[in-house]
Amino acid sequence: MKSKLEKKDSDEDDLDEGVRNKPKIQGEERHRWAQIVHQSSEAIVGSAKDISANYFTVESKWRRCKPENIEISRNKKAVAGWRMIEQLPIYTSPLFFGAAFLLFRWYKSPSACSKKLPPSPPWLPVIGNLYQLGALVHHSFLSLSRRYGDSLMLLYIGSVPSLVVSSTEAAHEIMKTHDIAFASRPNTRMFRTISYNLKEITVAPYGEYWRQAKSILTLQLLSNKKVQSFNGLREKVIADCVDKITQCYLSNNPADLSDLFSSLTNDVTCMVTFGRTYNEGEIGKKFKKILQEFSEVLGSFYFEDSIPQLAVVDRLRGLTAKVDRVAADFDEFLQGVVDETITKLSNNPDRIGEDGVETFIEGLLKVQKEDINGITIDADVIKALLLDAYVAGTDTSSSVLEWAMTELLLHPDTLKKVQDEVRMVLKGKKDISDEDLDQMRYLKAVIMETTRLHPPLPILPPRVARHDVKVMGYDIAEGTRVYVNVYAIMRDPKVWENAETFLPERFLESSIDFVRHNYELLTFGAGRRSCPGRVFAMAINEKVLATVLSKFDWSLPQGVMPKDVNMDETVGLANHRMVPILAHGKPVSIVNY
Repeated sequence: MKSKLEKKDSDEDDLDEGVRNKPKIQGEERHRWAQIVHQSSEAIVGSAKDISANYFTVESKWRRCKPENIEISRNKKAVAGWRMIEQLPIYTSPLFFGAAFLLFRWYKSPSACSKKLPPSPPWLPVIGNLYQLGALVHHSFLSLSRRYGDSLMLLYIGSVPSLVVSSTEAAHEIMKTHDIAFASRPNTRMFRTISYNLKEITVAPYGEYWRQAKSILTLQLLSNKKVQSFNGLREKVIADCVDKITQCYLSNNPADLSDLFSSLTNDVTCMVTFGRTYNEGEIGKKFKKILQEFSEVLGSFYFEDSIPQLAVVDRLRGLTAKVDRVAADFDEFLQGVVDETITKLSNNPDRIGEDGVETFIEGLLKVQKEDINGITIDADVIKALLLDAYVAGTDTSSSVLEWAMTELLLHPDTLKKVQDEVRMVLKGKKDISDEDLDQMRYLKAVIMETTRLHPPLPILPPRVARHDVKVMGYDIAEGTRVYVNVYAIMRDPKVWENAETFLPERFLESSIDFVRHNYELLTFGAGRRSCPGRVFAMAINEKVLATVLSKFDWSLPQGVMPKDVNMDETVGLANHRMVPILAHGKPVSIVNY
């Protein structure tokens, strides 16, 4: 009569014998089956910590089986499986049966066995790989890609298959070789609600509307000619910023550069887009609140768009109502801007905007009146384009400026080098021209290096596969969302020497810049869905940085050492500092070099 322990060991031996005696599973199906069993086993074990050690032994033997021997006899598989189930706490049973059901569905699916999928970390039923993602998703993507797939990695964000791109080669495949296949955006409730049913260019699906709307945005706001026409508006706002820094110095207080740069880029974008600023009085407070909540909802995880079965969670925690309210508040604000501009134009038909410059909203209303673009420009289209211009032009530029000054304050030698260049080029001039900026090569290198280490958008806006496509030998299904992790690409040690070091000199002897690159420097993306606002953004970044470097000598507040500066990032619309950067700016006399 065998003891229970001897009987268990005998059962395990029979189990192994059954594994050894079954026929082999061939080819890709064999490897994929092993991977799925491994993932499901880990999911079950991770949820049932109190299973007895002897049954963990059975499970670990399953995992150690060779792929060609993974199939076991039905009877003995059933015996071992039910014995494991008996040890599971009741609350883990749905997880077990869910995993078993998905496993059965996959194994019976002919297409799953025949497709070659990118490498993927273990995932759980319903939530997929969400349990492996932290608040800073670009960091989580980078960590997972280093373990599972340096170039391409397949994750499941809830129930949605998601391809993470983490190398220059893979980025080239997505944004060049197969650009047309990945030229669209996901159709999600979040995007539909806040973008006038996908009329905003950033999230609009690929097609004729997107092409025409992008053309209008470029011609009326982002072309070289338009950007140059806004010089006077930019200089007026920059002069106000200089006065504020001077007042901080006179009152013996450090300047909050994060706040100053945020206000500056907000005012510049408002001036060129709406024709006025919104930073004072009740309307200013309301506008700032709308912007804050808009950034919050964009940085929130929306269950309905990734796990439709859990959409009720969004309603219970108030996110659905908040998204609807923010969209309504922004719509009310934009409608007020449109009505105000229409009233001004009706009272003075020949009126041209501030300082004789036609603002973006005035250009849009003119295009609407002419009706020659091939698309119907109704009120929602105008408001969607205004929203696109404002959001894209504000947060990202202030992010670049605050991180640039942070890195310069942490690297005094680099700060002195770029200040010497700026002052040498200006030779005592008060105003900075575009020709002056063209000569400031080291300043441009500082900005490029800043965006390499601290990209304003660490993950580019998601794309979606418009049809089945093969990328780098892997099968990517229609509907797969694609996330290009530029944070990982621009810190890749295989591409960048001393990748974690702030080193602007790397760009002085290189042909790489924001336009000429081999998918190493993707600050503005690439391909059809690249950001069209590069010229607009750089006109702000270069002039602001050159101005504050020429007019002030900078240092960290007294008693603050470089090692004390917090470098944590925020979660939201763009990659900002968690803690504002404070600095002393001492006004300098203009001297000739």
